[in-house]
Amino acid sequence: MSEIRIRKPETVPETLSASAGPGGNSASSTVIASPSHVSDIRRFLLSRGNSAIADRAFSGLMLLCAISIFGIVVLIATELVLRSQMSWHKFGLSFFYKFNIDPDTHLPVFWDPVNDTFYALPFLYGTLVSSLVALAIAVPLAIGVAIFLTEMCPKFLRAPLAFMTELLAAIPSVVYGLWAVFVLVPLLREQVNPILIAAFSYPPVVKLFGWTGLVGAKGLFGGDNYGLGFLASGVILAVMILPIISSLTREVMNAVPHSQREAVLALGATRWEMIRMGVLRNARIGIVGSVILGLGRALGETMAVAMVIGGRPEISKSLLSLGNSMASVIANEFSEASDNLYLSALIEIGLALFVVTIIVNALARLLVWAVTRGTPARVS
Repeated sequence: MSEIRIRKPETVPETLSASAGPGGNSASSTVIASPSHVSDIRRFLLSRGNSAIADRAFSGLMLLCAISIFGIVVLIATELVLRSQMSWHKFGLSFFYKFNIDPDTHLPVFWDPVNDTFYALPFLYGTLVSSLVALAIAVPLAIGVAIFLTEMCPKFLRAPLAFMTELLAAIPSVVYGLWAVFVLVPLLREQVNPILIAAFSYPPVVKLFGWTGLVGAKGLFGGDNYGLGFLASGVILAVMILPIISSLTREVMNAVPHSQREAVLALGATRWEMIRMGVLRNARIGIVGSVILGLGRALGETMAVAMVIGGRPEISKSLLSLGNSMASVIANEFSEASDNLYLSALIEIGLALFVVTIIVNALARLLVWAVTRGTPARVS
């Protein structure tokens, strides 16, 4: 019995069949591609070689960049904690709320480097008061700017006005401080403060609201008129945080669906009612987040505040009185720290400011994310 061997071809040509022909006639055409034919795209990809190693290296590099941010924060916090241990051991938490009494004058003594008395209460007070004054001025103005740019501004004016508003955030802090010293402080001392002093010292106003303790010679606008003080620092901070609050508020308002506006207008609402009920009510959480983020900027501002707040470690009810903040006392006295305890106390103030700033910014980002998540911005 003979053995039959069938030899298979080494290469199988590619066959493409196409049926055509109207009227039921089918025609078959066959195109045989050469096994050595390679497209230009395939040849380019083959020439690049294996990119798996490059992809892993790039992925690892990006991961390292992301982790480095956490590493920097941890290193800063660790250094602040280590350098402030001497102050922590001597004063503890009382560093932030206690003070000494002068036996001769019976006045509180908060900060006396000569006698190693270091308490940060006046700096906490100054930071809080100046920041609240800044928010009281900046928040209404920033929300008004955001509403105008988002809902009412003509298209040809929207981009230039938004650019000019955000340009305020690019001006260096020391420039704001110089402007405040040469322009704002004389303006407050000669024009604004006399009006406020007269209004809050007007006898009918004192008689009507004197029980609150906010009017009169010892009220919010009592005492000497230096031009410097909490009010001046609050005004300059308001100018500095205005673009932050305004831009984030615009972002949150743009995230409100346009159908929400149309639905409110379809029910017969006016433009103001549409903005109030359809936009602001839905964006209120994000607006609060932008305000808190602006507060975080105000808490940590240094140079501009240090140039106009007065540099006096005291607690006073009057907004015209001189004071100090946590950031400004570090900037003004860090180079003058003559011993280790003095330096440790300043670093402990910096640690407190660092922690507060992180908490405030994290809370603000969380509130903004709660409104803008998953919602694309409205295209103007």
